[in-house]
Amino acid sequence: MRTGEKRADIEGLRGIAVLLVVLAHAGVPWLAGGYVGVDVFFVISGFLITTLLLREAEATGRISVRRFYARRALRLLPAAAVVLVGTLVGARLFLPVTRLGEFVKDALSAIGYVANLRFAHTGTDYLNADQAPSPFQHFWSLAVEEQFYLVWPLLILAVAYLWRHRRPLAVVLAVLVVASFTLSVTETVRSAPWAYFGPHTRAWELGAGALLALAKARIPRAFAWLGYAAILAAAVAYDDATAYPGWRAAIPVLGTLLVIAAAGRAVVPALGRFSYGWYLWHWPLLTIGPVALGWSGTVAQKLVLAAVALGLAAVSYRWVENPIRYSAKPVLGMGFSAVAAAFAVLLVLLPHPVAVGERRADLRTALSGEVLTRAIAAAHDQKRLPANLTPKLTRARADRPPVWGNGCHADVPVTVAPPGCVFGDPAATTTVVLYGDSHAAHWFPAMERLAGEHHWRLVSLTKSACTAADVPVRHDILKREYTECTAFHRSALARIQTLKPSLVVVGSSFNYDLARPEADQAKQWRAAWDRTFTALAGTGAQVAAIADTPYMGMPVPECLAQESDIGKCTRSLHSSLRGPAQRRVFLAYAGTPSATVINPIDWFCDDACPAVIGNILVYRDSNHMTTTYARALAPLLDARLPVLSQ
Repeated sequence: MRTGEKRADIEGLRGIAVLLVVLAHAGVPWLAGGYVGVDVFFVISGFLITTLLLREAEATGRISVRRFYARRALRLLPAAAVVLVGTLVGARLFLPVTRLGEFVKDALSAIGYVANLRFAHTGTDYLNADQAPSPFQHFWSLAVEEQFYLVWPLLILAVAYLWRHRRPLAVVLAVLVVASFTLSVTETVRSAPWAYFGPHTRAWELGAGALLALAKARIPRAFAWLGYAAILAAAVAYDDATAYPGWRAAIPVLGTLLVIAAAGRAVVPALGRFSYGWYLWHWPLLTIGPVALGWSGTVAQKLVLAAVALGLAAVSYRWVENPIRYSAKPVLGMGFSAVAAAFAVLLVLLPHPVAVGERRADLRTALSGEVLTRAIAAAHDQKRLPANLTPKLTRARADRPPVWGNGCHADVPVTVAPPGCVFGDPAATTTVVLYGDSHAAHWFPAMERLAGEHHWRLVSLTKSACTAADVPVRHDILKREYTECTAFHRSALARIQTLKPSLVVVGSSFNYDLARPEADQAKQWRAAWDRTFTALAGTGAQVAAIADTPYMGMPVPECLAQESDIGKCTRSLHSSLRGPAQRRVFLAYAGTPSATVINPIDWFCDDACPAVIGNILVYRDSNHMTTTYARALAPLLDARLPVLSQ
């Protein structure tokens, strides 16, 4: 995505790279792996920048780091500022008000070229999995490049000062490339988001291009077609389920090296000229455009938006990039870009009105089954949010149990049950354990309320995306078997054994894929729950098992913020229940000695599941309760739990 030495073949390679990325993001089914175009950009950038720096060093005997960074700024910032401003304005006008604060943080991280670090962090948050991607997410690759450029000129200067030959520089770079590639392979297995967005796992791709520049290698032109074939093969063979980058990134990287070294015939060089602008514009249009136009987001519609983005790229190239880049007074253009970006941030932060209706009865105290049944039925007739909605839409995602913020709810990498995590009355003789995944943890507010009322010692042992059933499952973000979950179970069960609790309350999502599925998956789930309930009974505790709660199919606060009729955010009971095979197995334990089974569905739905019941926002995302609603349900949960002797 950089303009360095004007080689037509490299311009064409840029064009192919951006075309692959855009078509993949538009949803073209046979190019789901088009994200490899970013790897192509990385190699090109490493090659061109190193060539530029070496040429300057050989011609002048020195490298002007200040001039290097000034050129980067003039090349990159003006167009990026225009796109950032346009994206912020578009987000303010068309995207959910509940995410505007998040988008401002995304934009600021893009401006500071640390977007990759931000998205690596948010990508590991299991609770963000249901959110639509940020319209600023594509800035991650630009951040990786700039982080490389922050170090690379200084490294060249240091090596040149010490040895004044290319060979030591090549050796140092080769070591770094091997180290980064090794990290890419291992990190892809350990933490896919950090592997994908991390500078440490992507540096080897830029380094490979730099090594080619140092080697000044030339190979027969026919090899260029082999390189193109490798890039296209990866784009066709890979998809969203591919564990990437890892070793698989070597295929498009090697293909790119072949094309550059062969210096073959240029392919689509005109696209290459606009590649930077097209890359900048395409993603905001694909993420905001369908919402703004009321489109469903079909492939054809997204291709139209991609074409519009190409037009915007041509306009920004002609009227923004080149005029400022070659201006006699570029500081004026840079200043204008900064002012425009600041104005856009202020615009987004202005209050965003949401239509509300009348106040509704507060359900947070003394809730009974009869009252709740009437409130659910009445919710279907409501068109607007209640004036006293609790929590407010903009606070919904923050309305989650304290165990998410104090280390007592284990995140994905954690394999050991956290120590402590004692709530309620620490000196009580009756110990109750809450055990399971995030669908157990979202019952914590109710359990904490009951612990206070009954003087229980409550211990919370929960872990994200980790079913309480004793069976290996697959983790979608890690794209592999969730071994961390298996290890956590062993640790948690050992902890429960030492606690000798009076009661273990088990909660779990039913929305899991088995890591090693067999023909009869219901049989696998039955055996898994048998193992769990047997192990818990072995501690001497009574066991209460809470069946899974509804999945709404979309982030509820975002839906409510965008719909004038909140009834459009209601889901049918049938469509909201996940894992039907596991649900049948789980509910079949009712009336058996294994566990007291609690089916809470009638606390959320009748024939349909509303997003707001009474004055309470039920969900903070697509499938987790708000703390407010969970606490309100405490009396109903209490009535179905086994009676404990004090």
